[in-house]
Amino acid sequence: MIEIKNLTKCYGKKVVYSNFNLTLDESGITCLLGGSGSGKTTLLNVIAGITPYEGEITPCNCSYIFQSPTLVPNLTVFGNLKLVCKNEEAIKDMVARVGLEGKEGSYPVNLSGGEAQRVAIARAFLCKSDILLMDEPFSSLDLKLKKQIIGLFLRIWGEDGRTTLAVTHDPDEAAAIAQRILILKDGAIAEDFIPQTPVPRPFYGGGELREKLVNLLIK
Repeated sequence: MIEIKNLTKCYGKKVVYSNFNLTLDESGITCLLGGSGSGKTTLLNVIAGITPYEGEITPCNCSYIFQSPTLVPNLTVFGNLKLVCKNEEAIKDMVARVGLEGKEGSYPVNLSGGEAQRVAIARAFLCKSDILLMDEPFSSLDLKLKKQIIGLFLRIWGEDGRTTLAVTHDPDEAAAIAQRILILKDGAIAEDFIPQTPVPRPFYGGGELREKLVNLLIK
């Protein structure tokens, strides 16, 4: 369990969080949904220790999937993964699981956007961590590829079960992957609820959950 207590974060005179509290249970996917400027990425960076803050956060090791893959350009796929895991057999297994067999020796410049994001997902799961943080990792993908990568992520997560906090502005993404959904507005949780149907759920399939999320966002 990861607890955030009395988090306060300001950028100059702009108050992003003031005495913010949140508890993340183990082995679940929590999705933080909100518009631009609502503090989503700031919360991830605070948990990861990237951004200074006031308050208390349970000490934890984090792995991170960013909006862009952020691969080291002068290292191959295998080299990028070896940065977080020295077990070569584990790396080979993960490469197969993300569907990149034969790409181990490729450099990032020779990968498609979808392939690079598969490497980023593999890296995050190979890294030993208490929590997986995701900052809109599917936002740059086209619809067909996004559906494939979300399915891939959920299959690996289903075997791993790591505590995950994902942020997005897209209600369709939240409806597809989240076991708990937090609507964030002005640095506060406006809604906190647990969908009744288990993951995985149809992506861009419409339905009551997606409609509910859209209504909450524009409320």
